[in-house]
Amino acid sequence: MSSTTDKIKGTANEVIGKAKQGVGEATNDPALKGEGKLQEAKGDLQKAVGKTKDVVKKAADL
Repeated sequence: MSSTTDKIKGTANEVIGKAKQGVGEATNDPALKGEGKLQEAKGDLQKAVGKTKDVVKKAADL
């Protein structure tokens, strides 16, 4: 996957995760809230991977 793809998927997972947390809070569903937190964390990790790929590519181009 390219760094851009990682960052886009990461952002999407963060948004979906936050939405799940909100719905879980509104419906008093701790399982959905937890699932949302995990998905948001997955998104954070995906974005970090994308940023790391950018750094590695820039270093390799030197």
